Amino acid sequence: MSQADRIENQDEEISTGYSEELYERLTLSVDKGQEPLRVDRFILSKTVNTSRNKIQLAIEAGMVTVNGIPTKANYKVRPFDQIIFYSDTSPETYDIIPEKLDLNIVYEDEHILVVNKPAGMVVHPGSGNYNGTLINGVAWHLREQQPDISESKLPRFGMVHRIDKNTTGLLVLAKSEIAAMKLAKQFFDHTVERKYIALVWGGFDETKGTIKGNIARHERLRKLMDVYPDGGEHGKEAITHYRVLEDMRYVSLIECELETGRTHQIRVHMQHVGHSLFNDDVYGGNRILKGTVFTKYKQFVDNCFGICRRHALHAQILGFIHPISGEKMKFESELPEDMKELIEKWRGYSNTKTLEA
Repeated sequence: MSQADRIENQDEEISTGYSEELYERLTLSVDKGQEPLRVDRFILSKTVNTSRNKIQLAIEAGMVTVNGIPTKANYKVRPFDQIIFYSDTSPETYDIIPEKLDLNIVYEDEHILVVNKPAGMVVHPGSGNYNGTLINGVAWHLREQQPDISESKLPRFGMVHRIDKNTTGLLVLAKSEIAAMKLAKQFFDHTVERKYIALVWGGFDETKGTIKGNIARHERLRKLMDVYPDGGEHGKEAITHYRVLEDMRYVSLIECELETGRTHQIRVHMQHVGHSLFNDDVYGGNRILKGTVFTKYKQFVDNCFGICRRHALHAQILGFIHPISGEKMKFESELPEDMKELIEKWRGYSNTKTLEA
């Protein structure tokens, strides 16, 4: 398959407005001649595709501030007030059809749900993926508990963040709108602990580091993302911290911790610094980037591509504050079998070459 075909056939997550974080910050300035008006009514008059109830829930969740301070719904705006409203960014209008799917639920209570997603499962319905997604399965699961639940009562059936189709690992979902907003605020404030395990091409000069670079759509290939100057006007700020867990000569096992959650962030940042994820067919990791050109080595790498038929990335650790109880929660997911086997294969090869040296 050509690079153009891979781009065309990749997850539709970018073209449907994909981002891990699903809220954006809207800033509203109160005019000089504005008469006193409740802040919830003021926001309603200045925004589209929202409701007074949604705004009130946002206020309760601390997602509305006036002059930098969280406000109450009955606050009356004054001239020159600066209002910040964290608003749902999702443009998706696809009908979500509940489907009975085999979900790996690692934790559940009356407010939240933590799921371990397998490779190959899209998180939310979008162009080209209308069923079989994680949210189709979650909708069925929640309907079994709350027969009257709907997207109008719980937007996106509680989804507050996402991971790529072929990334495995942990996601948290909310079971009420107030829980969703409080969780989403944590993602927006970058207080959620998110650690990933990745196998990448090449070795690192340092055992740990930080990658900073804005992320936005590629200027020519619009279904890809690219890195732009940190602090510049183009793209959104993106920060990835990494730590080398194991150097295997030709590849490295690393832990990545996200400070932000941009589209394809780890994949794009790692390509940017010359360490594409192993077998990432969109960002250049599906070919030999380190090692010899000998036939035996090529055969070995091809065998490794066959073991892990996707980019080698796993969302291993997810930590956050429970949106209702305030309790600190932390979950860890074991590496999936394809990545375990891939790592062992490279470890064995690296040890053999070390002994031969």
